[in-house]
Amino acid sequence: MIRSLIVALREVRTYLQDKADLAFSLLLPIAIFALIYGAFGGQSMFHGTAYVVNEDQAGIYSALFLERLGEVENLDVEPLSMDEADSKLERSDLLMVLCIPKGFSDELNSGNPAQLVFKQRGNGGQEGQIVASLVRGLAEEMNQEFQVRSQVENALVGTNISQHRIETTVQKFLAREDEHPIVGVREETVGSSPDPVNHILPGIVTMFVLFAITLSARTIVEERKKGTLERLLTTRLSVGQLFVGKFLSGISRGFVQTLILLALAYLVFQLFTPLSFVECLVIALIFAAAASALGLIIASIARTEDAATWIAVCFTMVMVMLGGTFFTISEGSVLYAFSKVSINTYANDAFNTIIVQGGSLADVGLQLAVLAGVAVVGLGLSRILFRVMPGGR
Repeated sequence: MIRSLIVALREVRTYLQDKADLAFSLLLPIAIFALIYGAFGGQSMFHGTAYVVNEDQAGIYSALFLERLGEVENLDVEPLSMDEADSKLERSDLLMVLCIPKGFSDELNSGNPAQLVFKQRGNGGQEGQIVASLVRGLAEEMNQEFQVRSQVENALVGTNISQHRIETTVQKFLAREDEHPIVGVREETVGSSPDPVNHILPGIVTMFVLFAITLSARTIVEERKKGTLERLLTTRLSVGQLFVGKFLSGISRGFVQTLILLALAYLVFQLFTPLSFVECLVIALIFAAAASALGLIIASIARTEDAATWIAVCFTMVMVMLGGTFFTISEGSVLYAFSKVSINTYANDAFNTIIVQGGSLADVGLQLAVLAGVAVVGLGLSRILFRVMPGGR
């Protein structure tokens, strides 16, 4: 057993010293995860920009409208001149622009209706339509305020209450209603959290661990072809010890890779408690054992380095796609049935149970049992197939 551990430690040390291998195993998954998080991460609510042309520069109500528009959550306001707006619309740089016409405030002061104008190309685009809906909602709020003031003033005609006091009181009640509305709206996510960190991270980790371990089968095939494995047997190292050493080296490589990636996620995103972090490492260890056993099978059946590479690539991609790494597989579908043959499915489910749902190892017993079963069966099969010399045992 000591000789097997020496083989494993030597290969892990070589792995840690190989900058290209480390870049593939660590930097590449981090870069891909950063790109995915940048594309799909952040807030789940809409965030857009309202492009506004204000031709009512000195108007009090146009200024008030723009102030309130700027207070709308997840909406930026970018002022434009009319020439700039027309030019951008003409070039299709913008699809919708809000215009506040001259005399907007004067019309409202005189009690007359005033109009906001949308200038758009086609249907204004999806973002433009959402911005237009927000603008209409804000305009409706201001319209209701005008109606409230008008009704209060008409009701108090002939009293000794000053116009200033009426305005102040109405504004106070409107502000209180705005702060504590009778009917409110809140966002509630059905099912699990939409945070892509929680959902994508396990799939990225398992994908690259499986890929790196199975791709190491190429190295074993190359060593067999060059006679390196055969020469190792002259050092009192038995075939069984060599085989166990290769198996342990695969486990160690996958575990070290997962440890570093999960530790970075812990430091950056604070996903874990100390206990859940340890539980994730247990899952990673069992998954690495299953992947290492499968990598040895690939190394045993592949005749050339290129064959080992292609088998590892194809096998990893199939496991990743069936494992639901980048998309949710609907329960009851045909793909859901096929997903049960992917070890990534069980590893991803186990990681998600711990990270997203706050579960424990007791909740992922089935997944761990399947991964351990794959490791045991794969280890037995690979030992039968394992060859030291080309075309022989």
